[in-house]
Amino acid sequence: MTAITQSHAPGPARGPVRRTERALAPDLARGTMLLFIALANAAVATFGNQPGAEASPHGWERPFNLVMFVFVHARAYPMFAVMFGYGLVQLTRRQDAEGSGPGAARSVLLKRNAWLIAFGLVHAALLNFGDFLGAYGITGIVFTLLLLRRGERVHRVVLWLWGCTTVYAAALAAVAGYRATHGGSGSAAVPTDGVDSLSAPDYLTSVADRLGEWPIHTLTVLGFIVIVWLGAWAARRGILEDPARHRRLLVRTAVVALGVAFAGGVPIGLVSGGFVHVDDATADAFLSLYEVSGQFGGPGYVALFGLLALRVSKARSASRRKLPVEALAALGQRSLSGYLFQSLAWVVLLSPFAFALGERTGSPTLTACLSAVLVWLATVAGAYILQRRSLPGPAEKLLRRLTYGPR
Repeated sequence: MTAITQSHAPGPARGPVRRTERALAPDLARGTMLLFIALANAAVATFGNQPGAEASPHGWERPFNLVMFVFVHARAYPMFAVMFGYGLVQLTRRQDAEGSGPGAARSVLLKRNAWLIAFGLVHAALLNFGDFLGAYGITGIVFTLLLLRRGERVHRVVLWLWGCTTVYAAALAAVAGYRATHGGSGSAAVPTDGVDSLSAPDYLTSVADRLGEWPIHTLTVLGFIVIVWLGAWAARRGILEDPARHRRLLVRTAVVALGVAFAGGVPIGLVSGGFVHVDDATADAFLSLYEVSGQFGGPGYVALFGLLALRVSKARSASRRKLPVEALAALGQRSLSGYLFQSLAWVVLLSPFAFALGERTGSPTLTACLSAVLVWLATVAGAYILQRRSLPGPAEKLLRRLTYGPR
């Protein structure tokens, strides 16, 4: 924690993190949760709307919709926001430990996040309107300039902000409960937002649509700076580097945060699966609860993977981890490349002007699910091959080159 605030003599910025410096929990979390990202984004690409779900599910699609809203939709991406904030502090510590000085760390972070914005613009224009890289870059710059080097008293503010979020979620739960008990029965579906680029008749039209959609989408997710800040707070305490020391905190966070996230997704999941029938006002209340409670999936899933990493480390030495753990961690180290590859896959496999697999099968839900799993498995295998050859992911290599230069 003190490494963030101490002064050093100026020196050149050091390069990116070395493999031996990496903690298992962050990489394991990123690699595994990319499956959830794949499931969510494949569904959005298949159905052409957000949050992405079959409007008239049948058979197994009904419980599948429920599972997606409880565990995946709006619950996976906050984990990456937490890890992004965690990484900002880790990068700063590495610069400080080399005696580079506060100015070097600030310069590296500003340059890296500026390039993330550029990555996001290109990613959105070419592949995916729902890009998060641009929002990460903007949030990273704001956090670096305003919060990174502040003292402990300032960083405690995020705990109060998170407490306010908890109170807000409880209020939404009360409203949703009132609507459920006092509202009339109806046939309301899950409220959705159509996405023009996902139904565009050709690729060039989809590019033009995405260029208009990306800024709006980016603005709507900038509010997760609080989740990023929460990750930075955790990093200042080295929670994932030493999960044994913080086991009690991790257990409490996993139980409470995931409990809130999962419970908050149940009402709208029941509507999506056709298990309950409500009017429009009740469906809107359920959707608001689902969106806000999903933020708790961020710290909840991070805590869960911190505990899993602790168990793996106790079971076997780091040099003898089982193949699945090694492969998932390898993807976690190359999560940017894995994320971008997924977006390319959705354009090729699911776009109306490409293979349009969702329209050519009897079950678009099954198509989205299988596509997500197979694409994710391909990225796991690819990352493991690169790991065995001690090679970075192509996107990581480019970002490091742009950030640190040719070293």
